[in-house]
Order: sequence, then C-alpha cells, then structure tokens
Amino acid sequence: MPPGSATQFRYTQTPSKVLHLRNMPWECTEEELVDLCKPFGRVVNTMCNVGANRNQAFVEFADQNQAISMVSYYASSSEPAQVRGKTVYIQYSNRQEITNNKGTGDSSGNVLLVTFEGVQPNDVTIEVIHLVFSAFGFVHKIATFEKAAGFQALIQYTDAPTALEAKNSLDGRSIPKYLLPEHIGACHMRITFSAHKDLNIKFQSHRSRDYTNPYLPVNQTAIEGIVQPTVGPDGKVKEPESNVLLASIENMQYAVTVDVLHTVFSAFGAVQKIAMFEKNGGMQALIQYPERCRSS
Repeated sequence: MPPGSATQFRYTQTPSKVLHLRNMPWECTEEELVDLCKPFGRVVNTMCNVGANRNQAFVEFADQNQAISMVSYYASSSEPAQVRGKTVYIQYSNRQEITNNKGTGDSSGNVLLVTFEGVQPNDVTIEVIHLVFSAFGFVHKIATFEKAAGFQALIQYTDAPTALEAKNSLDGRSIPKYLLPEHIGACHMRITFSAHKDLNIKFQSHRSRDYTNPYLPVNQTAIEGIVQPTVGPDGKVKEPESNVLLASIENMQYAVTVDVLHTVFSAFGAVQKIAMFEKNGGMQALIQYPERCRSS
C-alpha cells in the first residue's frame, strides 16, 4: 500500500452505503460532491456543509458495495480524494441512510431535546454531555433538568443541519460506558427537536452552561456539583487521576488515524479503547488504559 494512503480512513467502522467526508472546501456544492463520488456508483442523496465549520458532507450510494468500492479505491491509491485541491478524508457513516427531514412532521431546528434513559441526574455530567455532542459541531448552550420522562437536556447548536446530524447519529445510541460511573449498565439517548431557538442560561453551573459567554456568573449553589481541584506540595494544581486521556491533535501534517494513535500510546501501556471525534474544527481523541494514568 502506498505510504500515507491509509491515513485517510478508519478501518474499525462497519461498512455503510453512506459515507462521511471531512475537510471539504468551504461552501462545497452538491455538484462537486456528486462529481467526486459518481465514478463509483449512483448517488441517491447528499448532505453538504455540515458541522460548525461547514466543512463536512455525507453522500449516500444506491448500494453499499458502491460505497465500499470508493473507500477501497482511495485506501489503495497513491492519489488522495480531492475537491478544489483539498485532500478529503473519507470514512463510513454510522447511519444507513441520509434523512434530510424534508416534508415530515418532525420540523428540524438548532436545539435538541435529549432524554437519557436508565440513569439518575447525577450519573451523566454536563461535561460528558458536552463531550459527546461536541463531536458534531460547536455546542453553544446546554440546560439539564428532570421531567416525568426522566433526566433530560436541551442542547443548542449553531444551526439546524448540525443539530440534525447529531440527532441522526446519536438517537437510540448509548453513551460510551467508560464515560459513565461504574454502576451504570447503559445509558440510551432518545433525541427529538425542541421548539426552542435560543436557550436562556442565567448562570454557569453543573446543570447549565453557556459556552458563548465566559463572563456569565457562576451559580453559588452549583459548587456542590463541581469537583474541587487538588493542590500538590509544590502549590500547583494537580489534575485528577483517570484511566482515560483526552488528546487534542493539533497542527496535523497528515491525517491521524485510530491505528496511529494506538501505536503511539501503546508505548506507555496496553490501550483498551480509542475514540476519535471532531470538536470545534479540530480533532480530539479519548484513549483508555486498564489503570489510572498519573499526571506528570
């Protein structure tokens, strides 16, 4: 296989007739997307300009084998997939079809209503909610609350397409177990659109956050929900120990894959799990070890 060609793909995903394309040019058109994909089969649906930076897209082929053909071709080619001279990174989507939500009664919006099943309010922190939903674009605000349906959250994105992508990808899915307390078996998410357009967050707390306003006052009653930092003998704040690391991948000269991260972090111990996601236009990853990692 030519050097560098495999870095465009993640091999751990299940094949789908829907492909997820990243690093697309700004305001990429449907025609450009179809032109890239049509040599491999009939394109039946597309979704362009997805995500906070509008640099992602989805394409649905008529048959799964056509999508596999495109992924296999670029995995073995020395020439990467390109649109307007930009290298496009391709992977299978978690979805099996593209739902543009046109002509349905479930009107889309930029705010999602999420119901967390099988958990109590304190079992899922607002930091975990932010981490999961930031994978699809910039999260403006989060408000959590308890209703008859259980523990719920309102999550506000920049626009409706970003919210739609998060809904289609996460509805019915479970929060990764390593992000939950040990006593939780599973936490399934049921997601619908909310009629809200702009959430009114008055305080930063463990129940609500406004990520667009760093000057918003902190609710003093929320201190109970915040873990106080530990200060070491040298007077410096010590990071809490955990068996999961959060890695920010910056200034990439080439695409970093799960395999690359596994090779790098395996030098320090056995890696159990790796999850990659995009947040605010950059790539991040969660790396899980069997035992806690001490901060140095």
